[in-house]
Amino acid sequence: MKAHEIDYRIYGEEMQYVEIELDQNEGVIAEAGSFMMMHEGIKMETIFGDGSKQNEGFMDSIFGAGKRLLTGESLFMTAFYNTLHDKRSVSFASPYPGKILAVDLTQFGGKVICQKDAFLCAAKGVSVGIEFSKRLGRGLFGGEGFIMQKLEGDGMAFVHAGGTLATKVLKAGEKLKVDTGCIVGFTKDIDYDVEFVGGIKNTVFGGEGLFFATLTGPGTVYVQSLPFSRLAGRVLAALPKGNNNKGEGSVLGGLGDLLSGDNRF
Repeated sequence: MKAHEIDYRIYGEEMQYVEIELDQNEGVIAEAGSFMMMHEGIKMETIFGDGSKQNEGFMDSIFGAGKRLLTGESLFMTAFYNTLHDKRSVSFASPYPGKILAVDLTQFGGKVICQKDAFLCAAKGVSVGIEFSKRLGRGLFGGEGFIMQKLEGDGMAFVHAGGTLATKVLKAGEKLKVDTGCIVGFTKDIDYDVEFVGGIKNTVFGGEGLFFATLTGPGTVYVQSLPFSRLAGRVLAALPKGNNNKGEGSVLGGLGDLLSGDNRF
């Protein structure tokens, strides 16, 4: 496997985007919906799966792409190629506030495991597959961490973390306990399991869930402070119930909504 060599630059603070510079015939793959902008001369092509295997048959392509359904992703991905002699750029944006993490797979033995919705884009040739849990406890109680994505190859990959990104380097035997939704990813030598919180008060009144992930070194773990599930839960909780919108404190209230173009009755 030989991934395309790409140059990149990450812009922004809270709402970041990554700009990838492509030489002629170089390409990058991305999840649907992450595209932001591109220069003239970039060709966009919809492909089955990640397109990392050039000579696989049609049924193999269907099977490989079909596994992506288990992670909640589309059967298809989008590939972007530079068709001109000069360098051209294509950019991909974060789906919500957070940080973009650039991962050079050659520095981690050619494999990194990440949360199923963390992958943003990667150099053409990087394989985007699925990583199943091999432990009963993790499979039954792992929640968001049960089925994860694995990024394999020798190129650059980019993943997104919600909120602030923490990087923890664990020594052999060193353990880190993390909320299952806060895991962004970890290197291949990390041992990942799920542990019961324990205690009646913690279980009934803790409000932090019944289980958390335990990650054992050696290796590197990436943790996010604002997983999308937590963000979505806060937004849903803040929505007005029964259409009792008070105009967010406006003196005009409902009249203000009418003047602003909201004509719902």
